[in-house]
Amino acid sequence: MFKPRTVTLALTGASGMAYGVRLLELLLQSGQHVYLLYSKVAQIVAQQEMNMALPSQPKEAEAFFKQLLSPASGQLEVFGREAWFSSVASGTNPADAMVICPCTMGTLAAIASGLSQNLIERAADVMLKEKRQLILVPRETPFSSLHLENMLKLSNSGAVILPANPGFYHHPQTTQDVIDFVVARILDHLRIEHRLIPRWGEKNST
Repeated sequence: MFKPRTVTLALTGASGMAYGVRLLELLLQSGQHVYLLYSKVAQIVAQQEMNMALPSQPKEAEAFFKQLLSPASGQLEVFGREAWFSSVASGTNPADAMVICPCTMGTLAAIASGLSQNLIERAADVMLKEKRQLILVPRETPFSSLHLENMLKLSNSGAVILPANPGFYHHPQTTQDVIDFVVARILDHLRIEHRLIPRWGEKNST
């Protein structure tokens, strides 16, 4: 299966930080080059949900994830929120795909409106204008009419709306099994091979 050469992963301040961190782990394990961005509120959520203190400085963040996930040298690049000269900010050097996981309704609305007020929003805007793959993973319930209208606008613009709604036909036994279901669907859309869960019609995963 085709594997994107470079994936931009953005973490925003919605609940469900474990989805984004698990996705980062598997992207690195599968050999992808990852550009990582995260918001200030994502740092708060990571601390609250996972007791994970995400560093504010890019170099410190790279060292943190190097210790946590052991990426290959140069495989992971972390960009600060004001790094407007980073590759993700320009259509001249876009990633092959971008995932925002978890994605707040505020971030989704800003992207749908083309605001580009921060680097995450700008990177997403670049993906849309360059016709590259953009996957948004909202974790919110219920959805308001405004949420749904913004999702429809983005879907019509080429983005994939992939809510963090786990299935249960694989009989999950742990919280990790539930997380892996959602991450598996993201990897499927990125066309990255995995064996996280049995596919429909399969009895076992390896």
